[in-house]
Amino acid sequence: MSFSLPDLPFAKDAFGDVISAETFEFHHGKHHKAYVDKTNELLANEAKLAGASLCQVIVAAKDRGNQMLFNNAAQIWNHSFYWQCLSPEEQSPSGKLKKMIADEFGDHETMIQQLADEAVKHFASGWAWLVQDKGVLKITSLHDADTPILHGIEPLLTIDVWEHAYYIDYRNKRPDYINALLNKAVNWEFVAQNLDGKGTARADQAG
Repeated sequence: MSFSLPDLPFAKDAFGDVISAETFEFHHGKHHKAYVDKTNELLANEAKLAGASLCQVIVAAKDRGNQMLFNNAAQIWNHSFYWQCLSPEEQSPSGKLKKMIADEFGDHETMIQQLADEAVKHFASGWAWLVQDKGVLKITSLHDADTPILHGIEPLLTIDVWEHAYYIDYRNKRPDYINALLNKAVNWEFVAQNLDGKGTARADQAG
């Protein structure tokens, strides 16, 4: 059984000027699809991973030092999680998530600024993350295809800072992309849902 390209949970033109339909056509339809296709191609030569889930493939590839398989499989997961972090309707944190943000960062605006700083200042390609680590909210970033799956932290929210995520709409202005996304397009309902510790599974696929 091979992995598949998950459908976007929204229409490609749902975000207006924040993220264009053209960006989704390339980012999802070409970049994400390429990771899926390459992973399936590489798995054809990995009989021992037959039937393994996407997360199991990611961990096994890292353990075995198979960097090409790891990069492609991890990018399937990272992107599958990222799409779910986006909402075409503006939302705000509420309930337990809002309280945790206040307890850890003081207020929502401070947390957004810290996450934006992490994303903007991250050198080269990678992902900025809001995670839960032993019940505490933390902000971090990971390079290239690296993923929280390998670090014992629970993913809540991610921002893709690879250039292909924003270059069509923002060219080299990463700060503009980050600020637009964090202030207008985060699915805070999904972020709150991930407080249950099951965020990793929400971007997994059966093998």
